[in-house]
Amino acid sequence: MKKIEFEPIGIIHSPLKKLGGNPVQPSFSKVEESIEIFEDFIEGLKDLEGFKYIICLAYFHLVKPPIKLQSTTHWDNIEHGIFAISSPWRPNPISFSILKFLRLEENILYIKNLDLIDQTPVLDIKPFIPSIDNRETDKIGWIKGKF
Repeated sequence: MKKIEFEPIGIIHSPLKKLGGNPVQPSFSKVEESIEIFEDFIEGLKDLEGFKYIICLAYFHLVKPPIKLQSTTHWDNIEHGIFAISSPWRPNPISFSILKFLRLEENILYIKNLDLIDQTPVLDIKPFIPSIDNRETDKIGWIKGKF
């Protein structure tokens, strides 16, 4: 299979500066900061202001091999497969964050619920659309009863 390459569309500006001690998930974070969208991609921000939440796909740039395929979590001390947990330590360290969109000023998205480290490259931004993106289920695997 061919190698896959991505060009970042922007970068995270965050008070979170290093791995460790950061919010576990965006929904547990109160951090407000910004995403700077690079000049070549500013046109793509048209009509984004009408949304309350955005989905941010980013590259965990500080995650380096070796990667374990099983790991523990913040919720228990049992090792789970990497594809059954939300750890940043993944074979392809891509972040999926649902962030509260506060406002847009030129090429800067001001956001809340940030769990990403400063200078994290942003790969894509999508609107969060509840009627499309939400799924109701009671089947949540090993996490059931943890929250």
